Amino acid sequence: MTELVVERKAALLGEIFREFLIVGAASFGGGVVAYQKILLTEKKRWFSLDEFKAMLAISQTMPGLNAVNIAVLAGDRLRGTVGAFVAAAALLLPGCLFVVAVGMLYLSNPDSAVAGYFLVGVAAAAVGLLSSVTVRLAEGRIFELKYLAIALLTFVLMSIAGLSLPQVLMIVAPVAIVLNRPAKAKRPDAG
Repeated sequence: MTELVVERKAALLGEIFREFLIVGAASFGGGVVAYQKILLTEKKRWFSLDEFKAMLAISQTMPGLNAVNIAVLAGDRLRGTVGAFVAAAALLLPGCLFVVAVGMLYLSNPDSAVAGYFLVGVAAAAVGLLSSVTVRLAEGRIFELKYLAIALLTFVLMSIAGLSLPQVLMIVAPVAIVLNRPAKAKRPDAG
């Protein structure tokens, strides 16, 4: 634990900027959280897997994109407020520049099928990355019946029924809470 704290204090703003810039550039179209997990827990080892899961959980309760929220939290823990700003700006910069470039290219030739094929390919890669991280974060529990049922229910409600994310959360969250409630402790005098 002490060694981990020393590594966090050693993180320079330039290093934070460079690493989050790479994540932002490599994950255009999706999968940002997957790259962040790899960066923060495996490549740089700035956080443990449990700390990353906690940041992800906090990020999901906050408004805005999970990836940006994670960048803000990680940057803040590494270098305070300036670190939070640097991490978020570096994460967003490549995507902003890329969207402007693709938009300008598309506007100059709106009938080009290449842009459409490219974006579909990026989306498919993002689904693969996100699926990979989901399986890793679940630590094998994704194959337990109740978690598999929750995942399938979410997929059906979002993809087949076409419900919005808030609607799906209002349905799935209570089910997940009931399925994961702590078991009642047995009283020693109960027979």
